[in-house]
Amino acid sequence: MKLQTQRWIDRWVGQLLCGAVSVWARLMGTRQAPAGITSEPRHILVILLSEMGSIVLAGPMFAALRQRYPGATVHVLQLKKNQEVSILLGLAKSEHLHALDDSSGLNLLRDIWRVSLAMRRLPLDVVIDCELFSRISSLLSYMTGAPLRAGFTPHTQEGLYRGSFINRAIPYNPYQHISKQFLSLVDALGSDSTPRNKAAPIRELPTETGLSVPFEAAELAAYRAQLLGDHPQIRGHKIVLMYAGGGILPERAWPVEHYARVARGLTDAGHAVGLIGLRSDAALAQDLQTRAQSTLCVDLTGYTRSIRELLMLFHACDLLLTNDGGPGHFASLTPIHTLVFFGPETGKLYGPLPGTLGPRSRVYESGIACSPCLSAYNHRLTFCDGDNQCLKRIAPDPVLADALHALQTPTAAPA
Repeated sequence: MKLQTQRWIDRWVGQLLCGAVSVWARLMGTRQAPAGITSEPRHILVILLSEMGSIVLAGPMFAALRQRYPGATVHVLQLKKNQEVSILLGLAKSEHLHALDDSSGLNLLRDIWRVSLAMRRLPLDVVIDCELFSRISSLLSYMTGAPLRAGFTPHTQEGLYRGSFINRAIPYNPYQHISKQFLSLVDALGSDSTPRNKAAPIRELPTETGLSVPFEAAELAAYRAQLLGDHPQIRGHKIVLMYAGGGILPERAWPVEHYARVARGLTDAGHAVGLIGLRSDAALAQDLQTRAQSTLCVDLTGYTRSIRELLMLFHACDLLLTNDGGPGHFASLTPIHTLVFFGPETGKLYGPLPGTLGPRSRVYESGIACSPCLSAYNHRLTFCDGDNQCLKRIAPDPVLADALHALQTPTAAPA
C-alpha cells in the first residue's frame, strides 16, 4: 500500500474509529486501568511501526523494561518489512515477534485482527505505543485488550486526535531526543500522575543503545577478506563508505556534487571510497563514480544482502558518511566513525546515541530558518519545493577536513 494512501486512511478513517472506540471504552468502563496492574505484568507489547532506525533508538527503552519487569514477557509488533532488525538484535524471542503486512489493505486488516486475537489470548497486561500520532497504533493498543495502555498524547494540538482511551498518556515533547521520550513511556507505566507524569525520574540522554550484534573475529576477518578479494584495488587503503541515497524521503539527501567533492578529496589523499545503498541506488553510485574519477571509488550498492552483512561491512571499514536514515543508526552498533547529514529532520531528536567511549558520530545541520520541516505535527509532509537548501548549505570542504581527521583517529580502525 502506498504511503500516501496509508496517511489518508489514518487521517480520516482513523480519527472516526478513534472517536467511536473512545465512546465505547467510556460506556464499558475500560478507559482506566485496574489498580496494581504494573506490579508484576505477565505480558508487555511494544508497538513500533516506524522506520528501522527507530528500533535502534528504542534500545534503551527495551533495556529499561527488562530491568523494571524482569519476569515479564516482552512482545514486539512491527511492520513485516522491518522485522529483520528486531530478529538480528534479539529484541524478543522469535515467537514473541509479531508483524503486520502493509503491502495491501486486506493483508493489513487480516494481520491486525490476527494479532489482536493473539494478544487477547495471552492475556496482555500492558501495551506501549511508541508511535507519535498514528491512529492505527492507538486503535491497536485498545484492540489487544491490554488494560494498561501507554502512549503519546497531542494534548491540545488540533487535528491530531487519536482517542481518549490511552490511560498512561504523556505529552510528546519536540525538544527532547526520541530515545528519552521512549524511556518516558516506561516511566509512565508506574505513574498515576499522567499526562504530566511529574513523578518521572530525571533522565540523561542514554550514551548507548543497549543493543549489540555478536560477531566472531574469524567471521569479521573472512568478510573483510571477501570485500578486498571482490575489490582488490582498495586493498591497503582505509575505506570510507558513503550512503548518498535519500530512501523514501529524497529531500533528506545531501547533494550528490558535495558527496563527489568529498570522494575526490579522499581518493586524492590515498583513501578508498565505497558507495553503499540498495540496488535501486546503482545509477546514483555510477554518477558518483564518474564524478570522483578514481579507481579507488567502488560501487557497493546491493553488495550486502542483509542488515547483518551491512554491520559486518561497517566493521570492515573505517568511516561512514550518510544521510539521515537507518545506516547512521546501525553504524552505532559497530566501531565505525560516522558523519551524518540532517536537514528536513534534526539530530537533536533523532541523532545517533553518542556511545560510552566518546562520540563516534558527528551530526551536520545548517540551521536555516525552515529546518527542520518534518515533524510529528505535520505527519512528515514537508513544504519544501525540492530545493533542500538546509542540506545544500552544508559545504563539502569542512566535511572533507573532518573525514580526513577522523581517519587519523586510532579508534576509527575496524574492530
